[in-house]
Amino acid sequence: MFEQLKDAKRLMDMQNAIKREEVTAQKNGVTITINGAFELKEIKLNPELSINDQERAIKDCYLQATRDLQMKLMSKMQGMGM
Repeated sequence: MFEQLKDAKRLMDMQNAIKREEVTAQKNGVTITINGAFELKEIKLNPELSINDQERAIKDCYLQATRDLQMKLMSKMQGMGM
Protein backbone atom coordinates (compact mmCIF):
# COMPACT_ATOMS: atom_id res chain seq x y z
CA MET A 1 0.00 0.00 0.00
CA PHE A 2 2.79 2.41 0.88
CA GLU A 3 4.42 1.62 -2.43
CA GLN A 4 1.25 2.73 -4.25
CA LEU A 5 1.22 5.98 -2.29
CA LYS A 6 4.85 6.59 -3.20
CA ASP A 7 4.06 5.93 -6.86
CA ALA A 8 1.08 8.31 -6.73
CA LYS A 9 3.23 11.04 -5.15
CA ARG A 10 5.94 10.50 -7.75
CA LEU A 11 3.35 10.80 -10.53
CA MET A 12 1.93 14.00 -9.05
CA ASP A 13 5.42 15.47 -8.71
CA MET A 14 6.13 14.59 -12.33
CA GLN A 15 2.85 16.19 -13.48
CA ASN A 16 3.70 19.39 -11.61
CA ALA A 17 7.19 19.47 -13.10
CA ILE A 18 5.74 19.03 -16.59
CA LYS A 19 3.26 21.88 -16.08
CA ARG A 20 6.15 24.20 -15.14
CA GLU A 21 8.00 23.53 -18.40
CA GLU A 22 7.83 26.32 -20.97
CA VAL A 23 8.75 26.47 -24.64
CA THR A 24 9.07 29.55 -26.83
CA ALA A 25 9.01 29.66 -30.62
CA GLN A 26 9.74 32.68 -32.83
CA LYS A 27 9.19 33.49 -36.50
CA ASN A 28 9.43 36.84 -38.28
CA GLY A 29 9.43 38.73 -34.99
CA VAL A 30 6.33 36.94 -33.66
CA THR A 31 6.91 34.99 -30.44
CA ILE A 32 4.71 32.37 -28.75
CA THR A 33 5.28 30.79 -25.32
CA ILE A 34 3.35 27.72 -24.11
CA ASN A 35 3.62 25.75 -20.89
CA GLY A 36 3.75 22.01 -20.24
CA ALA A 37 -0.05 21.84 -20.15
CA PHE A 38 -0.02 23.24 -23.71
CA GLU A 39 -1.58 26.49 -22.46
CA LEU A 40 -0.70 29.65 -24.34
CA LYS A 41 1.21 31.87 -21.93
CA GLU A 42 2.40 34.73 -24.12
CA ILE A 43 2.14 36.12 -27.65
CA LYS A 44 4.33 38.94 -28.92
CA LEU A 45 3.40 40.35 -32.31
CA ASN A 46 5.50 42.17 -34.88
CA PRO A 47 3.66 45.39 -35.82
CA GLU A 48 5.68 45.63 -39.02
CA LEU A 49 3.93 42.54 -40.45
CA SER A 50 0.55 42.55 -42.15
CA ILE A 51 -2.37 40.88 -40.39
CA ASN A 52 -2.13 37.87 -42.71
CA ASP A 53 1.61 37.51 -42.09
CA GLN A 54 1.09 37.76 -38.32
CA GLU A 55 -1.65 35.13 -38.43
CA ARG A 56 0.59 32.78 -40.41
CA ALA A 57 3.53 33.41 -38.05
CA ILE A 58 1.34 32.76 -34.98
CA LYS A 59 0.15 29.45 -36.42
CA ASP A 60 3.69 28.41 -37.39
CA CYS A 61 5.06 29.40 -33.98
CA TYR A 62 2.34 27.50 -32.14
CA LEU A 63 2.94 24.36 -34.20
CA GLN A 64 6.69 24.59 -33.63
CA ALA A 65 6.26 25.24 -29.90
CA THR A 66 3.95 22.23 -29.48
CA ARG A 67 6.41 19.99 -31.36
CA ASP A 68 9.32 21.26 -29.27
CA LEU A 69 7.34 20.79 -26.06
CA GLN A 70 6.37 17.23 -26.99
CA MET A 71 10.01 16.36 -27.64
CA LYS A 72 11.11 18.03 -24.41
CA LEU A 73 8.47 16.18 -22.38
CA MET A 74 9.30 12.83 -24.00
CA SER A 75 12.95 13.34 -23.16
CA LYS A 76 12.12 14.35 -19.60
CA MET A 77 9.86 11.31 -19.11
CA GLN A 78 12.52 8.96 -20.48
CA GLY A 79 14.97 10.49 -18.02
CA MET A 80 12.55 9.73 -15.20
CA GLY A 81 12.32 6.11 -16.27
CA MET A 82 8.81 6.26 -17.68
